[in-house]
Amino acid sequence: MVKSIISFSIKNRILVLLVSAGLFGWGIYSVQQNPIDAIPDLSENQVIVFTEWMGRSPQVIEDQVTYPLVSNLQGIPKIKNIRGSSMFGMSFVYIIFEDNIDVYWARTRVLERLNYAQRLLPQNVVPTLGPDGTGVGHIFWYHLEANGMDLGEQRALQDWYIKFALQTVPGVAEVASFGGFEKQYQLVLDPLKMQYFNISMMEVMNGVKSSNNDVGGRKFEMSDMAYIVRGLGYIKDKNDVEEITIKNYNSIPVRVKDIGSVQMGGDLRLGIFDQNGEGEVVGGIVVMRYGENADKIIKAVKEKMIEVEKGLPEGITFRTSYARSDLIQKAIASVKGTLIEEMIAVSIVVLLFLFNWRSALIILIQLPISVSVGFILLEVFGISSNIMSLTGIALAIGVVVDDGIVMVENAYRTISEKQEKLGPIN
Repeated sequence: MVKSIISFSIKNRILVLLVSAGLFGWGIYSVQQNPIDAIPDLSENQVIVFTEWMGRSPQVIEDQVTYPLVSNLQGIPKIKNIRGSSMFGMSFVYIIFEDNIDVYWARTRVLERLNYAQRLLPQNVVPTLGPDGTGVGHIFWYHLEANGMDLGEQRALQDWYIKFALQTVPGVAEVASFGGFEKQYQLVLDPLKMQYFNISMMEVMNGVKSSNNDVGGRKFEMSDMAYIVRGLGYIKDKNDVEEITIKNYNSIPVRVKDIGSVQMGGDLRLGIFDQNGEGEVVGGIVVMRYGENADKIIKAVKEKMIEVEKGLPEGITFRTSYARSDLIQKAIASVKGTLIEEMIAVSIVVLLFLFNWRSALIILIQLPISVSVGFILLEVFGISSNIMSLTGIALAIGVVVDDGIVMVENAYRTISEKQEKLGPIN
């Protein structure tokens, strides 16, 4: 078999060279297309269902949210396991699918079943799907450097401007905000005044909710022009909240400021984000979609941040807290360095012991083609270029070098022996 392959290759040198060049070109294309990451994605093929019901205890969440969802999601095909977790005000359900199932097919099946399970949940409790990212999808962290700006203003800037801009980058599943204060109007009510005016908490909630709204009317024509009538009622500042009327008491309107006070504050926080012990900062976490190229997305996010930074208030800039691209570049540099070192070392060894430049050239051609074939197989089997796979290629280079030296030396020796037996050619 080996003799036949060698004989065929000698008789068809041009064909062998064309095939080698084709494999090398295919390998370069595979390197460009293959997703590059630092960490191999060993996470399970899962879909997360998140449900929020604020103010409820973990036991209530378990009985009225988590258990009904887990019970009704079990009928989805291709499921390996379902895990539920209940905590204060929140429920998480993890649906684990078989490894060969497409993640977006799985998300569609879960969404279909949620439409049916919705009727079993309490009123106004709506389950949602988590982002289509994996456990290693946190590829980039950033924070804002804004000397003198209030943390609440920074968080508002992050939530309503920066976050939406970065989510437009292809391959980004989500931009999760962290740090600062989520601004909100806070009503501090006096129980004695509420009792005096006979006002319940629900009446206050409904009154504030109904007063923060725009209402539409009909249109009328006048002087060949059509005018649309609508009522403007959205809240613009805390003074508008104070003037909201809750009910009438003895024909006198009772406003919010008559039973309490209104202040601007931040939502309840469960933690802070501190930057190197220098104080709190506000920022975000970029989550990558399943199967995307981490290095490519990080570069695209950085380019987008340059554009977004132009629209930020004066004095506010981005600072990188963590970027996986540094580790990715080091892993790629390690493989490149190993390949170059091996090619130089092999060339020196062959030239010193065989004194034949053509023998050294054979091995120098063999190394890049072998590495290219390795990347072709990575692309075919859907394996990303990460620390593990690149380390395997780097180790395999040494084996390829050993085989190349042995085969070239053996061929060189065999040819020399045949020439000695045949004697000089006249």
